[in-house]
Amino acid sequence: MPRARRVIHKCEIEGEVAMTTDSTGVVPRQTDEPMVVYVREPKHWGRRLLVFVGVLGLFCAGGFALATANLLPSFIKNPFATEKIDRSGPVLLESIEGMNKLVSAEGNFQIVVDYEEDVPYVPSFIAGYHALLVVNGSVDAFVDLSKVTEDSIQISADGTEVTLTLPEPELSDVHIDVTATQYYSLNQGILNNLKDLFTEDTNRQGQLYQIATDKIRAAAIESKLLDFAKERARANMESFLRGLGFERVTINFAPSPQ
Repeated sequence: MPRARRVIHKCEIEGEVAMTTDSTGVVPRQTDEPMVVYVREPKHWGRRLLVFVGVLGLFCAGGFALATANLLPSFIKNPFATEKIDRSGPVLLESIEGMNKLVSAEGNFQIVVDYEEDVPYVPSFIAGYHALLVVNGSVDAFVDLSKVTEDSIQISADGTEVTLTLPEPELSDVHIDVTATQYYSLNQGILNNLKDLFTEDTNRQGQLYQIATDKIRAAAIESKLLDFAKERARANMESFLRGLGFERVTINFAPSPQ
């Protein structure tokens, strides 16, 4: 028996495209009223998934834009807000030390650090580093009272006069106010940026602060901070000793023994 061929005829009925066939796929005999069969297109799940992902992406992008511009209503919690988690342990008190220092002056300094690393024969946008920042720091001038001995105090026989010999004022370490640091320029080359992706250079910031520390300490030594501290220490100790009942007070300064 010869195999029937599947033939589909197209005809236009009331503006719609229709195909005539029978359930077996064999073309029926031509009649005045052909049978109309509507063919349903197969479901395109991939297309629907793409549409869903696109709508979801637009929704997330719109929400992020509104959250960034602070346009979200107050009753809606920002889903893109940064969550801060502090897992630090308790603070342990290691020791308590008594202070025998008479801090009589403090110097506040500000320095502009202009630091640059240049690679010879290589453009700066490829390999190089340049930082321009303003660093604030302070230095205390103090008298170390722990160096005062019994020989440093001389009292007259009648108890009305006292002579006190104090060591020369000293400078403390430089205290850098990290929170007040202002970066005005921080540029580095492409190779430096790639390097930072794999290794974190924590020493570079410390190097910048070390430059500021050295310069602030040098400025403190060249300033009149020690002279001012000496006069303030003299006035403070003289007022203290007069409060103890001494009528005549003499304050001297001697270099600290090495």
